[in-house]
Amino acid sequence: MPPRQKKPVDQVELFTASTAKEIQAILWKAADKLRGSMDAAQYKEFVLGLIFLKYISDAFDERREQLAKELADDGISEDRLAEFLEDQDEYTGHNVFWVPETARWSWIAANAKSKGVGLLLDEAMDVIMRANPSLTAVLPKIFNRDNVDQKRLAELVDLISDARFGGGSDAKPAQDVLGEVYEYFLGNFARAEGKRGGEFYTPSSVVRLIVEILEPYEGRVYDPACGSGGMFVQAGKFIEAHRGRGHKSDIAVYGQELNERTWRLAKMNLAIHGIDGDLSSRWGDTFDQDRHPDLKADFVMANPPFNIKDWSRNENDPRWKYGVPPKANANYAWLQHILSKLGERGTGGVVLANGSMSSHQSGEGEIRRAMVDADQVACMVALPSQLFRTTQIPACLWFLAKDKGPQGPKRLADRRGEILFIDARGLGEMIDRTERDLTAADLAKIADTYHAWRGTQSAREGRLSYEDEPGFCASAELETVREHGYVLTPGRYVGAVEVEEERAEAVAERIAKLTEELYGLFDKSDELAKTVREQLGRVNV
Repeated sequence: MPPRQKKPVDQVELFTASTAKEIQAILWKAADKLRGSMDAAQYKEFVLGLIFLKYISDAFDERREQLAKELADDGISEDRLAEFLEDQDEYTGHNVFWVPETARWSWIAANAKSKGVGLLLDEAMDVIMRANPSLTAVLPKIFNRDNVDQKRLAELVDLISDARFGGGSDAKPAQDVLGEVYEYFLGNFARAEGKRGGEFYTPSSVVRLIVEILEPYEGRVYDPACGSGGMFVQAGKFIEAHRGRGHKSDIAVYGQELNERTWRLAKMNLAIHGIDGDLSSRWGDTFDQDRHPDLKADFVMANPPFNIKDWSRNENDPRWKYGVPPKANANYAWLQHILSKLGERGTGGVVLANGSMSSHQSGEGEIRRAMVDADQVACMVALPSQLFRTTQIPACLWFLAKDKGPQGPKRLADRRGEILFIDARGLGEMIDRTERDLTAADLAKIADTYHAWRGTQSAREGRLSYEDEPGFCASAELETVREHGYVLTPGRYVGAVEVEEERAEAVAERIAKLTEELYGLFDKSDELAKTVREQLGRVNV
């Protein structure tokens, strides 16, 4: 095949004629088609797998149409045209997956009834994985099974055919639309699965808060319990918002996930968002078999499972620098694993249960003491209740830092020997009866407070100055933390808001006044008792 001039990738955009909300409505109906015949975890794989297949097929068709037009404009003959249209490099060179003919959605839809839809879909997934090494072992081959209602599956394919991720010229890129749809589905499936849904999904506002505070513009980003990859996707969005789409490759993504199904979802999620991440060739237990043993990350972002018991504990593991975590709870195993992964100036944000801030059980207090004395804790954030639909356990954020000094040319504020405490429990708005969400203003308030304290450049207001705010934030020296027994609950340090202090004074005054009135009544009571005794004495005489 003779070489031909290719357009730069950033000049080729795939557009969609359908809005994300329209596609979400169509595809959620598709989920209902299978909901009655299988559990939430299973139909999640079905629907998300089909969405992914439909998207890459639409993106392929869109690129094929663009290529045909470019070739026609170049005056290439019909024979050469057909040859170029089947040149795999013409697609992969533009960040479009190569889709063999029998995996293209149009071919599947045309042959579904005559050849068997389940068989066609499994074969399509297989040939796509063989043609695209980055998708090896990722796509689900679960459609041609005895427990799958083939009639409903055919109806599902027809319904998904109504959603088009390519076409049009005045809407979002197809990749963005599909990304929104994929995230919408992950959130809905997490709600449908209840507690189990928390294994693969972190509320978007919590993810955004971690990313806004850490600001991962460039470098190595790691998540040891990556779920469906939401932390990485949000990091990519952060970079796009502040530096443009072309800078997403400024970060190198590394992750690990224990659950096979969730690992597949993460691989698809990264592929959809155009992120080339290393999630290892297989899923695996981070404690039992670290898939990135030599990694030193610039940023670690994680929402590991809370309070897990009976984890893969090895007392001699070199990661336990500050003490061996208890068998009954892995919270301090996660914290120490993350610290072991941070580079010289690395920072990390971790979601954990509130108990991690104050527990003294099974040596956890001693580990926390050692971490604080080593000056590895930068910031603690107490989160509002009901952010996590999948668990009622109150949660907090730990922000860890290997170096809280000025850091050379960045000239950050020297925060060695200090910890920032933020009590955000009063923030957020209820989006329904059971779930709360942090608003954009809430996220900005928390993130700007951290950046003002640390001296980092805020994207919104430039360099900020930090001041303690009673009831919300306080910077405490390590000696103060020691006086509090190394308990890291923000409420101990931020104090009460002034209004509450005034109310306390008013209450004290009221109590004093009532006490005085009560003593007065006691005195009157004594006088009345004396009078009564005198009268009774006269009667007896």
